[in-house]
Order: sequence, then C-alpha cells, then structure tokens
Amino acid sequence: MSDIKELVRATLLELGEDPTRQGLARTPERVEKSLRFLTQGYTQSASKVIGDALFHETHNNMVLVRDIEFYSLCEHHMLPFYGKAHVAYIPNGRIVGLSKMARIVDVFARRLQVQERMTDQIADALVAELMPHGVGVVLGASHLCMMMRGVQKQGSSTITSAMRGTFLEDHRTREEFLRLVHGSR
Repeated sequence: MSDIKELVRATLLELGEDPTRQGLARTPERVEKSLRFLTQGYTQSASKVIGDALFHETHNNMVLVRDIEFYSLCEHHMLPFYGKAHVAYIPNGRIVGLSKMARIVDVFARRLQVQERMTDQIADALVAELMPHGVGVVLGASHLCMMMRGVQKQGSSTITSAMRGTFLEDHRTREEFLRLVHGSR
C-alpha cells in the first residue's frame, strides 16, 4: 500500500471510521488517485504546455481569453477553491495558441495553492514565455475553506489581479482589459 493510501486509512481510523466497511474500503485508493490528479501541476511547466504553439504574428492588440474555469486546492486547509480566470496579453511579434492560455492556468491551479500566488504565477509565466508588451490576469474564485468552515460565508468570492508591462503602466490598457473582463455577458 502506498504512503498516501496508508495515511488516508489511518486518518479514517483516527476519525472513528472503519476503513474496511463497504463504503470506505476503496476510499484510500480513490483519495490517492484524486490528490495525484489535483496536484499534477507540480510535474508540469508553462514552457512544456506551450511547446511549439508560439507563432510569429504582427498582431499588436490585446488578446483576451476570459472565463477560463479552474479548480484548485487551498494550501492551508486542502479544501477546493474554484472560479474563472481572465487572461490577456499584448503580443510583441508572437502569439500563442489560445488553448495554451487555459493550460497555463491549469499548470498553476493543479497545485496546493493560494489565489494570490496563482494569479502572479500565471502572469509571470506568460511574460517569461511570450515576452509580450504586457499581461493582465484576473481571477475570481469561491473558497470552500471560507464557505464550509470558519466564517461560513457561502456567497463570498475573492478577486485577485496581476498586471505586467503596459497593463501596469498604461491606465487606458488596464481599463480596457477590466472593461472587457467585466463587460456584458
């Protein structure tokens, strides 16, 4: 039995459960499989998921992919947080395949995480890989650690942003980005 399975089994015992009963007999195996999937970002990188999907292009206006669904685990309680990422950049001679922007979000979401760091990691990865004129990232998420325990505020959400380059330096670019992210749906 793997260490994770054994630890889950021991946790079930510690909680007063019988890990051999029908409903729990395979739970240690399922939890291990789930945790390995939910933390697969540790074995991935932005450069690997982009691969050869960078293309030379003279397009020099904002490229925005919004409403990228993501799921992550809070590193403080190992409870899920989930939401949507909105990611934009202004190319500097090259563009990336659009699906790669969603994959970059997943690289960082599939780790034990805090939303603030994840937002910065996505922005910094795009800067490093694309060398664009600027990057803007906004994440909106609901945190089960706030909803199920602690303050128990089910309707709460957290918004974080990271701006780089022209998104940070030029208020018009930042405003356009935020208007596009939060505009009519």
